[in-house]
Amino acid sequence: MRRTGGAAAAVLSAVLLAVLGAGEAQAAGYRYWSFWEGSGQDWTYATQGPALVRPDDGAVQGFRFAVSEDSQDAARPRHAPGFAKICADTPAEKGSKRVALVIDPGTATDAPDGRTPPALRTACAVVAPDASTAEALAAVAKPLRYDGNALLCAISGYPASGCGEQVSGDGHEKPAASAPATSAASADGSVGSDGSGSGPSAGMLVGVGAVLVLGSAAVVQARRRRG
Repeated sequence: MRRTGGAAAAVLSAVLLAVLGAGEAQAAGYRYWSFWEGSGQDWTYATQGPALVRPDDGAVQGFRFAVSEDSQDAARPRHAPGFAKICADTPAEKGSKRVALVIDPGTATDAPDGRTPPALRTACAVVAPDASTAEALAAVAKPLRYDGNALLCAISGYPASGCGEQVSGDGHEKPAASAPATSAASADGSVGSDGSGSGPSAGMLVGVGAVLVLGSAAVVQARRRRG
């Protein structure tokens, strides 16, 4: 009788592992511009979108184009220079502020199929004292491209098309609907800030529910046999 219970537990474990494995296999990243705040030595993922951040004079802000699953997985800009270095040749002006920007289009691995990313560059934006990071970016990196949901799709015209596409494990775009990227008006700059791209999928929840039902049935059957 104990063997029956053990077999039921083994079946339950196998099914649960299969469901969880399927959930992991379906995981995919998104190709998008992430937004960062710099210290001159390292980067911190921004907790607000660039339109909501109003940096002080002397701030360093960064953008990185890459394939990432979420904010925890996002690739940082590959260069972290300080404000003094980026804005060394841009003197302060009365009634304005200077914002140092690092724009990193990423590597060939990050790029959409068949495209070559531009070189990483820095710029010193001179903008109004109350200007946002989005406005500072627009001052030095046109043309910018946004989609209908105000998601930042391209900086200095790169990439020429697409916006926050879901990417499969082999680096190719999937036909699934695109996910949010860094938004000019979003409350945060993360992928899935509207709820997409985060948490378990509906299919996975259904699968786990099925496992629980099967497990309960197996336990009941084992008890009956022992009785």
